[in-house]
Amino acid sequence: MFREFDRSRLRVRPLADRDSKLAIEDVAISPDNPPPDLGGAARQVARVARRVAESRRAGRPVMLTFGAHAIKNGLAPVMIRLIERGWITHLATNGAGSIHDWEFAFLGRSAEDVRANIASGTFGLWDETGRIIALAVAAGALEGRGYGESVGAVIEREELSLPSDAELLTLSAGTDPEKAGAAADLRAVLAAAGERGGRTLRLPHRWKRFSVQAAAFRLGVPFTVHAGIGYDIIYEHPAACGGAYGRAAMRDFLIFAESVRGLSGGVYLSVGSAVMSPMIFEKAMAMSVNAAIQEGGRIRDHFICVVDLADENWKWSGNAEPPPDDPAYYLRFCKSFHRMGGEMEYIALDNRAFLQGLWTALRDGGCPYPPPLGGSGAGNQQEPV
Repeated sequence: MFREFDRSRLRVRPLADRDSKLAIEDVAISPDNPPPDLGGAARQVARVARRVAESRRAGRPVMLTFGAHAIKNGLAPVMIRLIERGWITHLATNGAGSIHDWEFAFLGRSAEDVRANIASGTFGLWDETGRIIALAVAAGALEGRGYGESVGAVIEREELSLPSDAELLTLSAGTDPEKAGAAADLRAVLAAAGERGGRTLRLPHRWKRFSVQAAAFRLGVPFTVHAGIGYDIIYEHPAACGGAYGRAAMRDFLIFAESVRGLSGGVYLSVGSAVMSPMIFEKAMAMSVNAAIQEGGRIRDHFICVVDLADENWKWSGNAEPPPDDPAYYLRFCKSFHRMGGEMEYIALDNRAFLQGLWTALRDGGCPYPPPLGGSGAGNQQEPV
């Protein structure tokens, strides 16, 4: 066995002490604002909007996977409007996207000076961020929730109910291994966080109107978080429990995979996620195709739109994959999606311009609103062979 870092040695400071760089009320983008000039990408964005509208009118899903900068750039109100109107049926992000969304809802501010705070030994070591998210995810896992739904529930409800230690001990000794493991994880988090169970924590989130996680929870839309242990600041906190985070993240991956299983005729939007989105999508697609073949069907007619800032130096649409000696071969966020069947289009555009442009096109394009979420289009169906 090897020695491990002892997190009890760390000095964790109140989140309010941090000099946060971004205020949500300053950066939030109203969906009622006109989008910036889309330049040469205007036709591409209009085409994506048409595909989204066609898919939703047919009751097919539209998934949006995004990187954390979409939250830092103030796009939450635009994404909230998209799910309120039924255009988006599933949202997915990485751990940082969830963290920034929560900090904006709780403190109204997020983001720190990484260089300065690494030098001072304070980077990421903020109490409420690590403690409340750890408690939310561990408590949610005990109730059968994934990572994103657990955090969204705490933001929306502004409280967190914690079982007593006696209840957790009973559950951890029970015959349901999943619930027993979740109960043991929550006991560990409570002890490490210095929290007492058997009570409800009141947790005001004064800026929850800007939270995509809260809106998704309120509207019953899946919001999945695809985290990696050690990737995010929450894992520095003494209350972080690998079992609890792993349980919730695994559940979210399976929820994501179930949405991909029903993607025939739908749309997948990957916005500013160069690694996480293509990696989880290809595994989820492999699982989905495996299941579809066994059921006598297949996944087809899906449209994938990839948005990032890198200039397109290979015409992915309709072309073969570039050879390994071409730098474009190593653009994971294009190469992986190009292999996933269906039709793929790459758009080199800022995430603010794309999502604002998409929402405006859907709003002003004369498209009727799609069927309500949870209606006939919510099921997972494969097209017949």
